[in-house]
Amino acid sequence: MDCIDIYKQPAFNHPALRNHIIQIAPSSVMTMKPEAAITKEKCSMIHTHQLWRKNGSCPIGTIPVRRNCQTDVLDCNLAAKYGRKNRPSIQYELKTSNYLQANHAFAIMMTEGFNYHGAKADIKVWNPYVEHDDEYSTSRIILENGAYNNYECVESGWMVNPSVYGDRETRIYAYWTVDGSSTTGCFDLMCPGFVQTSNEIALGGVIKSIPVPGGLPWIMTLHIVRDPISKNWWLRYQGNISIGYWPAELFKALRSTVEVIQWGGEIYSTRLGHPGHTKTEMGSGDLPLVIQPNSTGWFKRMRIQENSMDLKQPESAYTYSDDHRCYPIYLRKDQYAEPEFYYGGPGKDWHSLLCAY
Repeated sequence: MDCIDIYKQPAFNHPALRNHIIQIAPSSVMTMKPEAAITKEKCSMIHTHQLWRKNGSCPIGTIPVRRNCQTDVLDCNLAAKYGRKNRPSIQYELKTSNYLQANHAFAIMMTEGFNYHGAKADIKVWNPYVEHDDEYSTSRIILENGAYNNYECVESGWMVNPSVYGDRETRIYAYWTVDGSSTTGCFDLMCPGFVQTSNEIALGGVIKSIPVPGGLPWIMTLHIVRDPISKNWWLRYQGNISIGYWPAELFKALRSTVEVIQWGGEIYSTRLGHPGHTKTEMGSGDLPLVIQPNSTGWFKRMRIQENSMDLKQPESAYTYSDDHRCYPIYLRKDQYAEPEFYYGGPGKDWHSLLCAY
């Protein structure tokens, strides 16, 4: 990690941000209601650690930036595409979402509307097996608007992505695009766009769990919310850390609202859906069994924000898996408790009876 001046970060090389005035913190009107905050007791049980912090932290006025080796760029097919998702060929359109894509497998819960201004969730963190270097496994929140083949989106979560990071460690990441990953957007700070404000959290940094006696499993809490004054999209971590934001100047449709919110897992592989199916895991690699769901990937406390700053459960949401034999889903509903979304699987494996490619 390098500590660089906050005013000299890569974001300001973007043509739309040449005259951008950095917003150091979210507007005061974004003060979260009690439901959105994590209590002190909860914080002690939801704790992750970035390995680079073992050697200290960046001084105030600077931000941590992951150093990209020259070989990272040279290993890519084209340097111009470094850090960007592979643009898939669309198989067919379903409503306004960007899924149903070739070489992608989704296991998601989603909601659609016209007045969304934020989303939040607790996400179980794992280190799934990724079979090939050109594949990745991620669990994330996506906020999206626009045509299915030319959408704008911001997203964040955790991922294992050897082609981007050069290893199979679990890392926190952020991503954006304004044209369905055709020519714009990238992970983390690998291209101009995302403005980082935190000197504590490094996007693309390896995350590990810190054992807490009697605590919950390894959990990440993420909140993406639009600042009602600046219109910037803020990324908040573990309830009270503002990592930074995607500036409003980057977008057109997302300047005003979000139409689609997704929570769930995604696999990228050219070996999906046919003989020779990848063994890359989603979530923990375990199937979401009704009798033991907590051993798999999950999202809990899913929340949306509309015109107010109040966080609430989505009134209408549905689940979807386009590779349900390999990466099934399970939505647990109870009249006395809020919904919990479980997902994932081992891909093609000897003990997976569902994935029979």
